[in-house]
Formats: sequence, structure tokens, C-alpha cells
Amino acid sequence: MATDVILINIAIYGALLIRFDGAIPGQYIDAYINLAPFFTLIVIAVFYLAGLYNRLWQYASIGELVTVITAVTVGMAINVTVAYFLMDSGSHLLPRSVFIISWVLNIVIIGGSRLGWRVVRDYGLKIYQPTGGKPVLIVGAGDAGVLVAKELKSHYNGKINIVGFVDDDIDKQKLKILSLPVLGDRNDIPKLVSQFAIQEIIIAMPSAKRKVIREIVTVCQDTEAMVKILPGMFELIDGDVSVNKIREVQVEDLLGRDPVKLDLESITQYLHGQVVLVTGAGGSIGSELCRQIINYSPRKLLLLDNCENNVYDIEMELKNTNPHVKQIPLVKDVQDKKAIEEIFKVYKPQVVFHAAAHKHVPLMEANPEEAIKNNVMGTYNVARLADLYASKKFVLISTDKAVNPTSVMGATKRVAEMFIQHLDKTSNTNFVAVRFGNVLGSRGSVVPLFKKQIAEGGPLTVTHPDMIRYFMTIPEAVQLVIQAGAMAKGGEIFVLDMGDPVKIMDLAKSIIKLSGFEPGKDIDIVITGMRPGEKLYEELLTAEEGVNATTHKRIYVAKPNNLNYKLIEEKIAEIMAGQLPQNQVETEMFLRQFIPKFKVWDRKLTG
Repeated sequence: MATDVILINIAIYGALLIRFDGAIPGQYIDAYINLAPFFTLIVIAVFYLAGLYNRLWQYASIGELVTVITAVTVGMAINVTVAYFLMDSGSHLLPRSVFIISWVLNIVIIGGSRLGWRVVRDYGLKIYQPTGGKPVLIVGAGDAGVLVAKELKSHYNGKINIVGFVDDDIDKQKLKILSLPVLGDRNDIPKLVSQFAIQEIIIAMPSAKRKVIREIVTVCQDTEAMVKILPGMFELIDGDVSVNKIREVQVEDLLGRDPVKLDLESITQYLHGQVVLVTGAGGSIGSELCRQIINYSPRKLLLLDNCENNVYDIEMELKNTNPHVKQIPLVKDVQDKKAIEEIFKVYKPQVVFHAAAHKHVPLMEANPEEAIKNNVMGTYNVARLADLYASKKFVLISTDKAVNPTSVMGATKRVAEMFIQHLDKTSNTNFVAVRFGNVLGSRGSVVPLFKKQIAEGGPLTVTHPDMIRYFMTIPEAVQLVIQAGAMAKGGEIFVLDMGDPVKIMDLAKSIIKLSGFEPGKDIDIVITGMRPGEKLYEELLTAEEGVNATTHKRIYVAKPNNLNYKLIEEKIAEIMAGQLPQNQVETEMFLRQFIPKFKVWDRKLTG
């Protein structure tokens, strides 16, 4: 404040000197002396009210400079008004130009005195710090890239040497940001890594589409530099961009897509204050359903699974995160009709998400009759009771393997779809199914398997070099399932947009590189041959179904097929009477009545 008193008066006197070329007339000296105390007091008061004396100016930025300009302007406006009231005649007034020059000088010296501390902090105090450090290249010369560069300079100066930026924007090429050059676009990355001996590449493009991120990571992986990434903006909930958010690239960054946009109002309407049942609540999809559903404050959340450890784990997790929602743990099997009926009788769930299923393709080829019991009979047990006890919605978690199925698992899920579509015709409950492909990180899926094989030193096993799959993250799939439930009118089979297909061979190579190894050199990839029930590629629709768009750009609805209701009713009657297939031959006969071209793999031929 004392410094400002001096600087304010220097600005006024300096303005007089400039106005009169160094020879100030005596009357203006007198006017200045009379007005100086008032001018100084007013400007200091404005500065105080503007908060200029409770800031750390060594961290000053554009925001602080704007505050200084605003405060000086307000102070000067008040001073002009006071000057005209205090002076007794116009001849003794200070010239108007003096106020304008004084305003400019105040901004320059008041602002400069403060921003000078920032210059000292950023440059002056670091003159004697060591130079060099690990060479780093930042991909993305936008806001996030600049913030990352600032953070690295502030916290790791001397340890990290930022060589420059890479950006695909043509207008940024050969320019400098924070005194760091933009060295080229993504295609120049390999050359730059070699030229500057880059040890680490940081991808700072949180708002970029995942396809772009995937392409850039592919380019970076062809170099020997370590690749790190700043997460997407939807992961940076609080908008904070700092060095501790930078992490190594994960498979999800390569295979995931842009964040799902949800219609929160419609979801809240059908979940808030309701009794919601999730079967298979301890599985990969079921547990994520529970995590997301509980955020919409259901009245009760019923956690049903036939594995007590799974139920215990998800219950304990949800009690810690959402203790205000009542959770009911239920260790039951969907094949047990009486037990499931007792649950509906006691709790009367209004919304049912049916995720319980046997899903491992080779295991179900070896035990096809068990797939019928769980995936068909178990689904019908829960669906029938949802109808009987007037649930509002029943959502079946289905799979792309239900389309033109070549596996028992896929075929049983297709039959389950048919059964709930049949029920929907006569029920007040809205029965729908949601189909999607592989989810990253689910139990028994390829990504955890590859990671386990890498941890064991390899090799990675791929069943066929041309095998292709669609992938989603578990949270993304579940968000779309919940959204589809809100859109359900009854009888639909919703199909989720799975994005671009991924070759499993390419995925294996990417995971090896992300783990810091070289494919074929450090970790081998072995072709083992296709397993029973596998396809080279998955489909999401049959040729007869086609697809219609919905109001959500990531969700489609299959056109209804003509179902054989007489056959469905006959088989439902047999199931209710306990007449289930008992072996491979009977299972194939059962499934071929619904899917004429289906054939169970011969167990004798497959081992």
C-alpha cells in the first residue's frame, strides 16, 4: 500500500511533466499539491475494495491485470469528479489530458510493479537452477497443453526439459507458446523423438475424439519414447488440469469412445424413488448397474446374485458410497422359481434389470444344458414374475452373440429375447432387451487375459489373426442400458452403437506396447486356433431385423421379427413343467426349433 501511494503520485506528476514537456506552470503545481491527498486516498481505497492487497502477485496472470485496470479506471473516474468539485474555477483545474495520461501511467506502473513479481518468480529466481533434464514433447498446443507445460515448468524445472509442442493445427505451426516452439504435426513425432532424443511424450488433448487419440497413440508407439496422457475432460470432473492427472495410456483410451450424453430427466423419472431389482448384481455388468442406478436414489436396491462373495462385495462398496439408499442383499439363483417368487411377493420391484447369465462361450459349449437352465429358464422365471407382480419395466441384458448365433451362449440369449418379446404382447410390463458387444475389463474377457499373460512373461494367445470384435467400457455400456430402459415402450430390442471394430491381433500388440515391451521381441503372440462357438466377427443385427434410429444417437432399435408364438408357448409350458434338455443332443434339438440353422459344436471333435 505504501508503494502504491508513491506510485500513484509519480503517475500524476509524470502526467504533468509529459503534458507540459517538463516545464509545469506554477498554478498546476499548486493544483496538484492540493488534490494529491484526495487523489491518493481515493485510489488506495478503490484498490483495497478491489482486493489488490490480498493477492499473491508472484502468481499474477491476465485476471489480476484486468483487476488492476478496472480499479485504476474506477479510481480515476472518481478523482475527475472530485477535482471538478474541489477546484474553485476552471482556470485552476488540471488539464483533462493530465487525467488521461495519469490513467495510462497508473496502469503501467501499478500493474507493472505487481506483474514484475511474476516475472521474477518465473525467470529471475531460476537463473541459477540447472538446465537440461528429461526431454519431453507435448502433443496438443491448446489450452490443456499450455497448462501442462506451465505445470511442468513450475514443479519440475531442471528435471524436465520441454522441447516443444506438436499440433495438427496449421495456423500454429512454427509459432511459439510460452517460449516453446510448435515443431510440427503428429506425423513429425517419430522424427522429433529421434532428433531431440525425446524420452516422454505427453498427449494433452482432453477434448479430442477417441479416434484421434487412438491414431496419435499408434504413431507414438512406433517410437521408443514413453507415452502418457491427460485424461478426457469427462474424467476431469472438477476441470482441474495438473501434472498429477497425467497418467500412462490405457487400453480404454484406445478403444473407448466419446462420453455418453444421458437424458437425466427421463432416467430419474423411472428410477427415483422406485424399488429396483438387479439380477447378477455381483458380476461385471450387474455391479456397474448397481453403482449407477444408486446415484438416481431408488427407494430400495435389491442386489441378487447366486454367489455370496459377489453380493457381499457390491453391498459393502455401495454402503460406503451411498449409505442413504436402502440395499437388500439377496443370495438367490434365478433358476429357483420359489425363491425368486418370494422376492417379488415381499419387495414388489418396479424396475428389473436382468443381468444374471452364463456368458463364457467355450464353457457353455461344454455344458450346453446349463446354458438353457440359466439363460432361458432363469430369464423366464424372473420375467414371468415381473409380469405377475406388475413391474413397470424389465430390461434384459443381451449380447451381439445372439445374432446368427454359432455358440450355445449366443443361441440361449436369442431364445431369451424371444421369450420376453412374447411376454410383452400380453403384459402391462414393458419388456425390452439391450444388445451390445464385448466390454473392457469384464471377467473372462480378452483384456484382463492379455494383461495376466504379460505379467507371466507371455506369450499372448490369439485364436485367429483375423478375429475382429467390438468393444465398450463397462460404464459406457451400462449408461446406455439405463438410458434404453428410459426409452422403452415394450417389445424392443435395443442395439448399442459399438463404434469401430478392433482386430484382436492389433489389440494384443497395443497392450504389449503399453506395458513397455516389444511384440515378438519381449513378448510373443501365439495363434491357438478358434475355440468352440467362436466367430471371426460379431454382428449386432440379423438380416431380417434391420435397424431404426432412436432419439439417442448411440442407441438403435431392431425392427420386430415375426415370432413363432405357438412354439414359444409350447416350450414355456415344457420349461414350467421341468422338461429341460439334459445333454448335447437334446440341447441342439431345443435350440434348432427356434434357430433352424444352429448347430452345437461336437464335444468329441473339440477335445
